Amino acid sequence: MEVTIERILPGGLGIGHAEGRTVMVPLSTAGDRLRVEVERVKGTVSFARLVEIITPGPNRVEPPCPYFGRCGGCDFQQLNYQAQLDAKVHILSDCLRRIGGFESIPDFQIVPSPNPWHYRSRAQWQYDSIRKRLGYFESGSRRVCDVSECAVLAPELQQTLERLRQRMHEGSLPDEARDFRAVVGDDDVSVAASVKSRDRGTSPTVREGSDLPVGANEVTRSIHGETYRLNAETFFQTNDDLLPQLIDTAIKDASGELAIDLYCGVGLFTPPLARRFARVAGVEADELAASYARANLANAGLVNAEIANQNVSDWLEEALENSSRDAGFDFPRVTAQPEPSRAQRNIQVRTAGAAVQREAAEPPSHIDFLLLDPPRTGAKSRVIAGIIRLKPQRICYVSCDPATLARDLKKLTAAGYTLDDITAFDLFPQTHHFETVAHLSI
Repeated sequence: MEVTIERILPGGLGIGHAEGRTVMVPLSTAGDRLRVEVERVKGTVSFARLVEIITPGPNRVEPPCPYFGRCGGCDFQQLNYQAQLDAKVHILSDCLRRIGGFESIPDFQIVPSPNPWHYRSRAQWQYDSIRKRLGYFESGSRRVCDVSECAVLAPELQQTLERLRQRMHEGSLPDEARDFRAVVGDDDVSVAASVKSRDRGTSPTVREGSDLPVGANEVTRSIHGETYRLNAETFFQTNDDLLPQLIDTAIKDASGELAIDLYCGVGLFTPPLARRFARVAGVEADELAASYARANLANAGLVNAEIANQNVSDWLEEALENSSRDAGFDFPRVTAQPEPSRAQRNIQVRTAGAAVQREAAEPPSHIDFLLLDPPRTGAKSRVIAGIIRLKPQRICYVSCDPATLARDLKKLTAAGYTLDDITAFDLFPQTHHFETVAHLSI
């Protein structure tokens, strides 16, 4: 069938209409006249693969990556960079209107990446030990696309990939490894591997250069005047060039008595918040990330912030219980902590004595500022409900998925919050992904 692509939809697919059907085509551009083959039908929608470009759209360019179309990583390389940015603006607007129900959207811009290529400072490579392949999953499958050079990797990660590939060809990578994760630090690269566990418990990790199951090596990252310690087993944003602007846009001129940082990770936003507010509560479910968040606060000499290693929904419920029982808001106290891992014990030993015990103070009567940066699935309904009941005066929602962002903003505005402003950041050039910062107030 032949189809003309009309626009790019959330998820990166191009949409067109032909033979009375709606047709979705990946790796397409607006204005493309394509010959496609239907692979799957759902109702009146056909999902097709591109067979031939009959007439290219005005914004189509030749993808420079030899793996484009097979590797599942980059799906926007066929678009010139301005067209990528324009498509992302349209995607966000579409989600806010269609999913969020917003009739009026604040004017917003997308901040381009200074480096559309070689920007990724964090990566995960899949490993097929039987076929000796190392790279990324092929699009729509669990097959490993063997990649020797990746056009979006930072130079340090490209060198790391080459070293791992050399070890693979030498036969010195552990056969039980499933994937390798890597993150760039100021002076080193942290590498860890998930291994195939014989039981169904947590998989140990393998450090580069060793076949022993040990923790990943630690690195430091200097971002916008703050120093963060982390390793490849923890999450950190992937585009260093835009992080200072992302932090400034998220926090803006916020200051006051109390700020909450939900899904805080290793604390990207927590130290900057602790410099603006009298008290800060950070919440992170991952044990290792929470340990690093505490260490990063201690190393910065910030003693007015606490990190709870707890599920965000549970923490909010405790916060609501405390606020209803007391005159104001107080931090939930975690009474039982799990036995720390070896990596966590190392972090705790290195930071022992660095923090000063905060003197008891009267709980604030309200929450001035709440920041949440949830995973791609967005915040759970319990989390949004808890935030609404806590009634922070200002909310900053940092999101990597426009659809779940729109869903959650709809709930917040229905509860009386006003969507004040939005800024998008192109943290992921050559893909349909991007980051959004939204501010709300009541």
